[in-house]
Parts: sequence; C-alpha cells; structure tokens
Amino acid sequence: MTIDPAQPYRLHPQAALRPEPFGALAYHYGNRRLTLLRSPELVALVEDLERHPSIGAALAAAPIAPARHRALTAALDSLAGSSFLVPAGAPAAEVGTATPAPFAGPAPAPTRGTTMGDQLKAGLLAPICLTWEWTYACNLQCVHCLSSSGTRDPRELSTEEMKAVVADLEALQVFYVNVGGGEPMLRPDFFELVEHCVDHGVGVKFSTNGGLLTAEKARRLAALDYVDVQISLDGIDTATNDAVRGDGSFARARRAMQHLHDADFGPFKISVVMTRENVPQVDAFEALAAEFGAELRLTRFRPSGRGTESWKDLHPTQDQQRFLYRWLIERPHVLTGDSFFHLSALGEPLPGLNLCGAGRVVCLIDPVGDVYACPFVLHDEFLAGSVRDPGGFGAVWRTSELFTGLRQPSSPGACASCGSYDACQGGCMATKFFTGLSLDDPDPECVWGNADDLLAEAEAAGAAASFVPTTDHSWSPVALGRKPLRIS
Repeated sequence: MTIDPAQPYRLHPQAALRPEPFGALAYHYGNRRLTLLRSPELVALVEDLERHPSIGAALAAAPIAPARHRALTAALDSLAGSSFLVPAGAPAAEVGTATPAPFAGPAPAPTRGTTMGDQLKAGLLAPICLTWEWTYACNLQCVHCLSSSGTRDPRELSTEEMKAVVADLEALQVFYVNVGGGEPMLRPDFFELVEHCVDHGVGVKFSTNGGLLTAEKARRLAALDYVDVQISLDGIDTATNDAVRGDGSFARARRAMQHLHDADFGPFKISVVMTRENVPQVDAFEALAAEFGAELRLTRFRPSGRGTESWKDLHPTQDQQRFLYRWLIERPHVLTGDSFFHLSALGEPLPGLNLCGAGRVVCLIDPVGDVYACPFVLHDEFLAGSVRDPGGFGAVWRTSELFTGLRQPSSPGACASCGSYDACQGGCMATKFFTGLSLDDPDPECVWGNADDLLAEAEAAGAAASFVPTTDHSWSPVALGRKPLRIS
C-alpha cells in the first residue's frame, strides 16, 4: 500500500478536481494524468483530507458507512500511487505548485443506478479534453489529413477571439486541449497563444509535423509548463513515411525529435496513424520512441478529410487488426487515445473508455470557430454550432441540439444480435459515415466482418461519394505517393 492511513494527506497542489454527476474528474498538471473519481463520497473525502490529522480520522469523521472504509482506502491508495495525493507535510519544492482554475460551471446532479459507461454516454458538464485546430494552413499535404488542410482560411479566429475561447475553457475547467491543424506553428501568434493557455490553466498538447520546429523553438517549448509536443510520423523509414506525408517529411520529423531531445524537453510523443504499410513497423516505432525517451502513440486511420480517398488503399487488413490488438494488449504503456475500441470485440478491453465520446466527452473546434462532434466528422451533419455564437463554446456544449441528441440512449441497430456489442459499442461513427454506412450499422472494420457486405453494397452504389468533407483547403491535388513539400 502506498499510503499510511495513520498519516495526513492532501490533494497534490498541481492536481485539480472537476465535479461531474458520477463524482469528479481529476487531472494532474504535473504528470498529465487524468482519472475518474467514481463516487461523490470519494470526492468529498479527498477534498476534506487536509482538515484531519490522518486518513483514518478523515474516514471516521465522514458520513460514510464503516463497510465502505476499505474500498475508499483502496481508492485513496490508488490516487496516491498516481501522485494525486501527497503527504500533508511534504514541502512544496518536492511536489511542485500550480494554480488550477476553480470550476465555474453548473453544479452536477448526482446520478445513481447506471454504469460508468452509461453516465459518460449521457455527457459530461464539459469535455474531458477537446481538439482545437488552430489553422487550416499547412506545409504538408498528407494523403490521410482528417481536415483536408493546406491553405489558411480567411475566416480563421483572430488572436483575441482565440483568447476568448480560452476564457470559456478555463471557466468550464477543461484541463487541456489537443491543438492541431493544419500545422499550428504556422500561426504567427502560436507562442503567444500557447503561453496564454498555460497562464490560464489550460494545458496544451499540440501536434506538429516538425518542419518548423527549430532548435531555438524546442528550447522555448521546453521552458514552458503544461505543454506536450506530439511529432507526427507515419513510417519508420523515408519510403513508407514520405509516400503518405510528402518528400522530405521523414527527415524533418527526425530532426525535430532531435531538437526536442537536445533541449531536454522530456518525454514528447511520437504519433503514428496506423496503415497497412506501417503496421509491420510497430516494433521499430517502439524502439524509436525508446531511443529518444519519447512515448509512442498509435491512432486509428479514419476515412475523414482527404482520408476518404485513401482509406480503401491504406486501412489495415483484418489480419493486421488482430495482430495490432494483441500487440497493444501486451503493451499498455503505448498510448492510443481510445482509437481502437472497436478491437475490444476480440477479447480483453484495451485501456481507455472504450466508447464513442463524440459530443459526450470530446468535441472539436475548427480554425473558424465551428464546433463539431469529434475531430473526424468535419461535415455539416455533425456541426453543433460556433464559438462565435451567443454564449460561446459553453453554450454550444450544453445546449446544442446535436450534442443533446448524441447523449440520448441509442439502439445497437444492426449490432443488436452480436455478443460483442458491449465490448465495441458498434464502433466509430465517423468511419461509418464517410464510408456510406448508416450510423447504426456495424463498424466498417468490424473484426467479425459483419460490415463487409454492407460496405461492398455502399461502394457499388457510390454511397461514400455523397459524404465528402464539407470543406477542402488543399493547396494541390493529392494522391498516394511522393509529392512536394512546402518549407515555409
């Protein structure tokens, strides 16, 4: 056991709690960990710890049945093991300090009698995190780009509008944003916005192709708190990567990794979109991450943006999906961002929430301020509103008709008779939509092949062609293979 029940403890000063109907979300700004406190009584106990001379005294003073003490002590032990709790007398220099934003949203109503999965599907008071694309401008033309980025959109949010969004997120206690694009470093105000987010308690995890990440910029990023960097790489060698991301992109990504390493940035992430060309390279990706002291993050290839045209040629085969499932089960340290929950139908669930969080626990803000249900459905069918609307982002999240509908109980549809539905939840909404399937059909990459006939029928009917992305900012025609790269 990590904790000593006879000693006093307190919430780590770099940790913050956000109330939710099931209890609370806890986020640690220091180690970037997120966890769920799954009961209101546990939340009340954690908040009350520092008022008592020991954990035992806190339990004795709380209106909690003695039969629950053992389970709650175990929960506190788990929190201490992840550094959410520290000894009450630990010097600030040993644990670090922070000023997490206080929660300013509506008070949650406690819920009973439903599973944690059901409560998450019903939606949170604010996103766990959200993806925020800062610009459509990009110096690459990746064949699988989910936002079809390339040229800047003249309607993109101004610096002041971006800061107003940060104020909304701070008030809602959104702990961090996944910043992307386009290439976010192409914004002239990139560092001003990153520093503004950090100053207001909103952590930044940003994705970059690395082409603009110089040694000087790496040192500047290393000096900032609450910033994570993710370098995108889709092949372990030039031939595999550059066929998807453009000539010269592999060398530039490797150089960016070296700059971060030399700047002592810490464990940045290497992010890989899984394709049938790079699934055989996963061991080499793991070795590359170890070489740089980085974390490996694998994500699922969805047919979004330019991916609608390349998905058929690049998405992993069924044999590769089964291989990838076994590989991930054996490596819980490899991050996935809940990308592969459809693979959980094969057996033991992969780490994560294992559900579609679109409009429930996640969403996306695009460069012009439009809010979509998730990063992979940039289409008018999934447009919830705009941060420029009255009430800003908070009003969209709370009152959007689309989000309200997504949070309602849904039918398993065509998956109702499948014994794996509880494991995979029917798969990915975006992957179904952009391949021309109904949202209650099986996932196009269903591991049992239950969508194969439907996919063939949709393809024969040309159904997917009617679900092309709403916007395309490409600066040139894009096809699989080598192509030019813009340096500026």
